[in-house]
Amino acid sequence: MNVTIDKYSGFCFGVVYAIQMAEDILKFEKPLYCLGDIVHNDKEVDRLKHLGLEIIDHKDLVNLKNCKVLIRAHGEPPSTYKLALDNNIELLDASCPVVLKLQRQIKDGYEQLTKIDGQVIIFGKEGHAEVTGLIGQTNGEAIVVTTKADIDKIDFKRPIYIYSQTTKSPQAYNDITKEIKKRVKSSNSKDIQYIVHDTLCRQVSGREPQLKKFSRENDVIIFVSGKKSSNGKMLFQSCKDENLNSYFISDVNEVDYRWFDNISSVGICGATSTPRWLMEDVERKILNISNK
Repeated sequence: MNVTIDKYSGFCFGVVYAIQMAEDILKFEKPLYCLGDIVHNDKEVDRLKHLGLEIIDHKDLVNLKNCKVLIRAHGEPPSTYKLALDNNIELLDASCPVVLKLQRQIKDGYEQLTKIDGQVIIFGKEGHAEVTGLIGQTNGEAIVVTTKADIDKIDFKRPIYIYSQTTKSPQAYNDITKEIKKRVKSSNSKDIQYIVHDTLCRQVSGREPQLKKFSRENDVIIFVSGKKSSNGKMLFQSCKDENLNSYFISDVNEVDYRWFDNISSVGICGATSTPRWLMEDVERKILNISNK
């Protein structure tokens, strides 16, 4: 049985940067606080906790003073930076450059729209760390759209700028923006300004077609990802669409030997939050099964 790990799967550069920063600091300072899970993968978080990383939430941050706190790749709203300044907290900012660029775009768009009574729409997952940071650029006024049902929140008599969470599916974003365009056209208001901003991360969106190809090339697909990962859920669905024999696991112990009966090839892949070492552990487990 041939077992292959997709060479394009694993951490995106934003996650690599955040984890490298944490590891470098932990060589000299322990503990190191991190605001939220540094990555949406429990196994990788556990590994870093053993090195001295301590995960805190925003409630914990309020009570901290005179210390260092790592900001993960998802980014933070302006209120976090203000609190850090007030509490003499040194923020070690590992925000992804793509997310920071999007934050600036939304802030600029919001300032333009306030002059014309417009609305900022964010296509993303309500409560996701990145989306929370994006909403913060609009003083909390942005409208979050996750499904087509959420489009009803939009006032089609006012200008609309829409942006996407960086890790969303290009197809899903296209579907949402087309539906909003249709609603704009069918509204009674004339000449409503509707601008769609291209804000998807190309490194992430580019993985979808590669994973579809990889899924077709193998008899069975093992997709390794943390259950909290929005990107993982999206990419796994892309695999499942191409290969019904696709299985989602978060831990090597979830591998089931029955998946590999009478097949000749297995493909292992993962999300932008999946560490390479975890996919390699899964590879070893499958090879051990095949050799029995």
